[in-house]
Amino acid sequence: MGSVVGALAGLVFGLGLIISGMVQPAKVLGFLDLAGAWDPSLAFVMGGAIAVGLPAFALARRRRETFLGLQMQLPTSTLLDRRLVGGSLMFGAGWGLAGLCPGPALVVAGSGDPKALGFVAAMVAGMALFEWLERR
Repeated sequence: MGSVVGALAGLVFGLGLIISGMVQPAKVLGFLDLAGAWDPSLAFVMGGAIAVGLPAFALARRRRETFLGLQMQLPTSTLLDRRLVGGSLMFGAGWGLAGLCPGPALVVAGSGDPKALGFVAAMVAGMALFEWLERR
């Protein structure tokens, strides 16, 4: 049952990305171009996500199980360390260079777009490199 709910949540997430325009690199880059022709529309998308996410996480923090009866797994660390800041900077740089972040890139890659396929390949290579370095 958890897999079905997960697949449906992924489908709704993907549709939301398409409807909001977050799968259009030009729109994302327009949002990130604060000194040029700034497009603030994605700020509303992010604001909507925060408005939905805050109460959901507040509820989740008070629960031990998900609504499906699975163990609740939330992050416990509140530490802002060098790895978190460095990873955030790399994520932001990649988002700014490509106009895509992982979720939208997967949606666009599903259409066979070469740029998105390259982005996803680089993302998978980066995750593999991270896992390799972690084991060392």
